[in-house]
Amino acid sequence: MAKGEISWKRRTAEGEPIQVYAHRQGDRWIFYARSRRYQQWEAVPDPVLEDWLTLLDAVRRRVARRLLRPEEAGRVEQTIRQLFPEAQF
Repeated sequence: MAKGEISWKRRTAEGEPIQVYAHRQGDRWIFYARSRRYQQWEAVPDPVLEDWLTLLDAVRRRVARRLLRPEEAGRVEQTIRQLFPEAQF
């Protein structure tokens, strides 16, 4: 993982563990996932709301530690509002 990437683990709807990471490219975030350690990372074209909220939490923590600019949290929130207008966060 590169310095600018944020990663986490979660379970799928079927209960299988999955590793997810996101990195910023320009002004957007790109998500990747894999189910096993030595599998290839695959791009996730439409990340679920859970992944976006996890990313938002991680970005907010990094902003507090001054590792990311404060505007980045606002950009992620705006993207979530556009993709998931019914989301409450």
